[in-house]
Amino acid sequence: MRKHIVVWSFLGLLALSGLACNLSGLGSVLVTPALPALEETPTAVVVVSTPTPQPPEPTIQQIDVEEQLVIDVYARVGPAVVCIKARDHMGGCIGSGFVIDREGHIVTNNHVAASVPDLLVALADEHSVAASVIGMDPGSDLAVLDIDVPPEELTVAELGDSSSLRVGQRAIAIGNPFGLERTVTTGIISSLSRTLPRVDSAFQLAEVIQTDAAINPGNSGGPLLDSQGRVIGVNTAIRSTSGVNSGVGFAIPVDIVKRVVPELIDHGRYRHTWVGVTGLTISPEMVEAMGLSVETGVLVFGVEPGGPAAKAGLVGGKVETMVLGRPMRAGGDIVVAIDREAVKGFDDLINYLAAHTSVGDVLTLTVVRGGIEIEIDVTLEERPNNR
Repeated sequence: MRKHIVVWSFLGLLALSGLACNLSGLGSVLVTPALPALEETPTAVVVVSTPTPQPPEPTIQQIDVEEQLVIDVYARVGPAVVCIKARDHMGGCIGSGFVIDREGHIVTNNHVAASVPDLLVALADEHSVAASVIGMDPGSDLAVLDIDVPPEELTVAELGDSSSLRVGQRAIAIGNPFGLERTVTTGIISSLSRTLPRVDSAFQLAEVIQTDAAINPGNSGGPLLDSQGRVIGVNTAIRSTSGVNSGVGFAIPVDIVKRVVPELIDHGRYRHTWVGVTGLTISPEMVEAMGLSVETGVLVFGVEPGGPAAKAGLVGGKVETMVLGRPMRAGGDIVVAIDREAVKGFDDLINYLAAHTSVGDVLTLTVVRGGIEIEIDVTLEERPNNR
């Protein structure tokens, strides 16, 4: 029996071998020019037959981390933000503010507090109370209001630190734009250490934070927050051709708030330091036209008679000249450092005075005079007429 199986198996293999030869020959007849193209693009077949698995659809419980961060910040800090109203006006908020302690002190902008004689503050529970202005400072656009409310009814905003801020980090604004109470917007810190011109003085606002978080009329005085919900600035202005947000907003940094607000609470005013010089940041055109010996710094045009700089012996320009059609004074001292920190432009001088000095301090100015670098000590005084 086994012999028969072997014989039949052998015969079957011969038959299959013959069939394979026939199919091989048939294959040579059926080959077409299209076959090489199919061999060059096998990926399409693989993709169709084995699609890449997709992740499961997110559920309602899987809240985005960034969304949750903003939600948490708003829940914690929103109740500390107030709506500031005019007592004799039936409309909505004229500005914003935020509670800084259990005694009922509220920080807002000077231009908000000065806009009307009698103010009301609407708290988070929507009831309004009378507010009195206890201190105002146009030089930093800050003001402090006082309300009489039981401490347990107040939510206090935590003050952060603006010295460690970095461009690109998150910024969250809460305020009352167009009277829409406790509105939150988000963005980033776009720039730091800006200066802003004032409409009421030749002096400028210093150390200003720039942000693209939406700030509109009514946001003034409200807090700008970091991702931990700490106050890093007080929203104060926007740059816009239409009067509404264009992605360029500005806030007074909280480190300036910490310097100014205690003085406003205790004395009702803040004394800004004053050097008593006018000048301009050096430009390449000025270097070429005036033959300056340095390429960066502040060229002193004028020294105010009787001011700190004049008493210390700084020299202003004496020669009238024109640079790019602009009148200037050549021949004055060039300020290149303040307390041995480099001064590249006038903004550096303004910001240093605002952030690091008090009336009566003695600072060292490094100036270039006649191509020679010298150091001059200047005793700082208060700005005349609290400008």
